[in-house]
Amino acid sequence: MVITDIKIRKMFNDKPMKAIASVTLDGQLAVHDIKVISAREKFFIVMPSRKNPDGTYRDIVHPINSAFRAEIESAVIRAYQDACEAQAQSENEGASSESEAQGEADENNGEKSESET
Repeated sequence: MVITDIKIRKMFNDKPMKAIASVTLDGQLAVHDIKVISAREKFFIVMPSRKNPDGTYRDIVHPINSAFRAEIESAVIRAYQDACEAQAQSENEGASSESEAQGEADENNGEKSESET
């Protein structure tokens, strides 16, 4: 199976769970609610699961072999890191355009006060 698409659905900054992702396989099967977890400065994924009546959790879907699990984990974590970089870049661009706008406003205020005198 080939991973044809990964979408980072939600991101969280202040929790061990950093994101929720969806993965499309072979353009035909979507797996939703894959969690990206951070623990001890490492990332790993948790496959979607449901809670049983006895309080234990059981995976709804999961890779059968470790090689494919590693492939999914690597791709999802890479997509999460790319999303973090894109978010940081857009925040930096937003902050710089806000400071540029403030600078222009300050310049315009200075010009008005000079012409008013």
